[in-house]
Amino acid sequence: MRLTKYGHACVRLDTDGGSVVLDPGVYSPDVDLDGVTDVLVTHEHADHLDVDRLVPLVRDGLRLHSNAAVAEQLRADHAVGVHAVAPGESFDVAGLEVRVVGGEHAEIYDGLPGCANVGFVLGGIYHPGDSVHVPDVEVTTLLLPVSAPWLKLAEALDFVRAVAPARAFPVHDAMLSEIGAAGVDRWVELKGGSDYRRLAPGESADL
Repeated sequence: MRLTKYGHACVRLDTDGGSVVLDPGVYSPDVDLDGVTDVLVTHEHADHLDVDRLVPLVRDGLRLHSNAAVAEQLRADHAVGVHAVAPGESFDVAGLEVRVVGGEHAEIYDGLPGCANVGFVLGGIYHPGDSVHVPDVEVTTLLLPVSAPWLKLAEALDFVRAVAPARAFPVHDAMLSEIGAAGVDRWVELKGGSDYRRLAPGESADL
């Protein structure tokens, strides 16, 4: 399997069974969607869901999988069909079983944003979206959020240590400067307890 990192929280997985993209938002205009049959979206925020880009592709046959709130929003506003998923469910994409986990967006302040957020575990790879939910399934590769209004570095370190993957790649990093990214990387390498590597936008790793 090949994992390619794009801007912010977006990754592409290419397998013998096909290609799938997770969380292509407005901060990831560089994502390559050629040959992609399925897109997984953790939640409704624009940095994870680029509606203007995805809706025409869904109308042309791209399969979009997300939580019920996103599915209802896109049906109501754009009359497109979305496969609504919920924690505890599973389905198949690109020859991989997808387990749906989590359920809620991490709190920023005063209970906000208070929206649904599902994580996806497929092929041992876990994309948590905007959460630090520790799933009860085995994770070999964690896509680790490292910078967000809802997250501090200590929480990211606790998260990667709790999940205990063999390897981790940082995501949700568009808000970091070059200096900030280097600082985060040093801490995760020192205290994360996993093989950690930053992928530049467009860079791939074979898993």
